[in-house]
Amino acid sequence: MTLDQGLAFGLIAVTIGLFVWGRLPYDLVAMSALLVGIALGIVPEKHAFEGFSDEIIVIIAAALVVSACIARSGTIEVLMRPILPKLRTAAVQAPALSACVLLLSMVTKNVGALAIFMPIALQLARRHGTPPSALLMPMAAASLTGGLVTLVGTSPNIIIAKVRADMFGKPFTMFDFTPVGLSIAALTIAFLTVGWRLLPVRRAASSMDAAFTIDSYTAEAVLGPHSPAVGFTVAEFEALQQGDVSVAGIVRERFRRYAPTPASRLQAGDVLLLRGEPESLDGIVARARLDLAGGTAHDAEGHATVVEGVVTENSPLIGHTPSQMALQARHGVGLVALSRRGTAILQRLSTVRFRQGDVVVLRSASPSLPETLGELHVLPLAERSITLGISHRGWTPLLVLAAAMTLVALKLVGVAVAFFGAAVVLLLLRTMTMHEAYKTVEWHIVFLLGALLPLSHAVRDTGGTDLIARSLGHAVEGLGPTTTLAVVMVIAMAVTPFFHNAPTTLVMGPIAGSLAVKLGLNPDPFLMAVALGAGCDFLTPVGHQCNTLVLGPGGYRFGDYARLGLPLSIMVVAAGVPLIAWFWPLHGHGP
Repeated sequence: MTLDQGLAFGLIAVTIGLFVWGRLPYDLVAMSALLVGIALGIVPEKHAFEGFSDEIIVIIAAALVVSACIARSGTIEVLMRPILPKLRTAAVQAPALSACVLLLSMVTKNVGALAIFMPIALQLARRHGTPPSALLMPMAAASLTGGLVTLVGTSPNIIIAKVRADMFGKPFTMFDFTPVGLSIAALTIAFLTVGWRLLPVRRAASSMDAAFTIDSYTAEAVLGPHSPAVGFTVAEFEALQQGDVSVAGIVRERFRRYAPTPASRLQAGDVLLLRGEPESLDGIVARARLDLAGGTAHDAEGHATVVEGVVTENSPLIGHTPSQMALQARHGVGLVALSRRGTAILQRLSTVRFRQGDVVVLRSASPSLPETLGELHVLPLAERSITLGISHRGWTPLLVLAAAMTLVALKLVGVAVAFFGAAVVLLLLRTMTMHEAYKTVEWHIVFLLGALLPLSHAVRDTGGTDLIARSLGHAVEGLGPTTTLAVVMVIAMAVTPFFHNAPTTLVMGPIAGSLAVKLGLNPDPFLMAVALGAGCDFLTPVGHQCNTLVLGPGGYRFGDYARLGLPLSIMVVAAGVPLIAWFWPLHGHGP
């Protein structure tokens, strides 16, 4: 072992140790390791930051933006609407929602697909009394295996394609992962049909949002002549949002106020007083194409901000109506919705006199919104994702994604160009503001990968991967090619919970490729085994962000993941090894 190899291995070992220790953020550990690598001379200064310019960073960031645009569009909810009334029990909800997440994970980033369906799952759980813990972990597991089907579904696939290009001159293509990934995905759904019963009933962990127990908001919206809800009865209108929104009042001919009944029929021009949660109100406003009061102001670029706050005791709003305060004209804010504990709002929002403790949703295009809130003595609540009055709904994001996937399938452009182009087009179409796009990108993942790529190259360039491959080759000597393939997959799967899936793939990929070459075998199945093993961390909440995402909402404990994850992991290894050997012959030709 040379000095450079020893330094590279030592740095990687310390980095892994810090990851396992868990006291420092992963991205900070990776950046610190890169800095040390530069200081030790094993990472050339001129190549130190090439990781941040790698196309893998572009693919991951762009995929997250596209996923967020699809989530905001509401199209998934529209597509799910016909089947939601049929999902009444956990036995049906768990496999159905898992299958939906899995399908979407095939064409976009799996964490984005999971984030899109989580609100739907929590809504169903609340409506039918299903424990969220029975739904969320199966959905997370499905998102992981769904991501295995295509190149862009999960980070390990993207990274292993780059490893193949670096080592053998040609990356994996978009659908090289499909035969094995699709088979594993099908087996996963079959298992989850009954496997969800292995999970205990847990109560969701409390969040800051739970500290603000807010009654349903009242919003005011106008039923325009082109709304599809013109002529609906109140019952039919409320059914558009599965009963999560109620019509509290109808104002007709500017001053006539009606107390609605289920049979009351809506007319064009009606002003509807709607009660419900912000997400549900946003959904019904979009589906019925309503004009929301206080939700029309925007700046020259069509941007606006929505904030949720409490009217404090010193607020000048107290005792006055929005009309008297001229909120829009004087302060540049519009009242979108209002909640008052213990009191149902049955009058137009413009005539409601504010009281101390009122919770309001305000919309503004002004950059001085924080100062305005200070002047009005409105205290912003803990940050919540409130999009009422600003969300952009429609089929555009899904169509743009379909176009990008088609271009990739026809090999007209590469994956990075396709997803980068899709993100740019969606931003140009204003489905999301630039500020929102920057908030969507998981910058810790960007810096984690950008810093670790040069370290991975350092281990390879110093001959470290060949050294480990030779040592591993001696260890597996006499085991046979298929058993060796299983060992590689199990190692990748075992390391991922402690080293994160991206670093695992970056380190294990070159080792597996070198091992295959040393044994005279096709390196492709070994690279596939690393991607499959690193992409299937079902055992802990820390190895993959999908597992972390459901930890709090599902109320899970660390040990709960093994209940579902251990049999899933065994199934993946038992099925994945022969599937890889079948579709990627061990004695076949390499890249």
